[in-house]
Amino acid sequence: MLQRKIVTKLIMVTLILLIPACGIPPSPAPSFGWGRWEDIGDQIQDAPAVASWGPHRLDIFARGRDNALWHMYWDGTWSKYESIGGLITSSPAAVSWGKNRIDIFARGQNANVWHIWWENGWGTWEDLGGQIKDAPAVSSWGKDRLDIFARGTDDALLHKYLSNFVWSDWERIEGSLNSGPTAVSWGPNRIDVFARGPDRQVLHNWWDNNWNSWEDLGGQTEDTPAASSWESDRLDLFVRGLDNCLWHIYWDGSSWSTFENLEGVITSGPTTVSWDKNRIDVLARGANNRTWHNWWGAVNR
Repeated sequence: MLQRKIVTKLIMVTLILLIPACGIPPSPAPSFGWGRWEDIGDQIQDAPAVASWGPHRLDIFARGRDNALWHMYWDGTWSKYESIGGLITSSPAAVSWGKNRIDIFARGQNANVWHIWWENGWGTWEDLGGQIKDAPAVSSWGKDRLDIFARGTDDALLHKYLSNFVWSDWERIEGSLNSGPTAVSWGPNRIDVFARGPDRQVLHNWWDNNWNSWEDLGGQTEDTPAASSWESDRLDLFVRGLDNCLWHIYWDGSSWSTFENLEGVITSGPTTVSWDKNRIDVLARGANNRTWHNWWGAVNR
């Protein structure tokens, strides 16, 4: 009898420990999924660019109808576009290496790469040279470090970097590109670069203390791909397919996924940024020539 009472008490204690306080069930693990495309404003000439300096902050840049650089931001709500001025002849590229710091690049009227930055106020445009065919790309692996990439007049990849506030010379990296590049970094001394190849396929190269050989990732893209990373060994790549839908593949540290169709109707290459694990924001020009936005993140189930 005593043994039975002891066993009964143990069972009751175990059940009490398993029952949440006040009868509230435990919170389910967060679910993740894609949101819905939203029109966030104004007509633009081509693909927008996006950067983030921290959680819940997006800064978007685009070439306006007047060929000036335009800017809008999200900090929980969307602002309206404002003109930053300048006269650019391509989509911009943007990156942030710290809070309140954004660097923007675009092709100028002389086909050189031009640069402007925000650091508690806008700087002035500077000419960084090079002769490029289309929009440049930029990545950063740490404070005061910028790596710029562009397609040169011979379709090879051009590269220039800023370190300790000093710009390097341009270097040529072999390859035969059929679009401007995109670039992303997920850690010091690591940069991944993507572009469209001669057969519209996605090409990939990377720096990990040396440049590697280009690899063919397949797919069919209308223009420049877009890439973001939320942690080491994680890459998310987006392209506009031949059907004008958004397509996506990812690298998980060991292999590439297959392409998936995220639908939508876009009329430019996409742009993307990640400001936290399991958060990706993607933007593109829509069928009405306005800026459209979609995102991957936590959803209510």
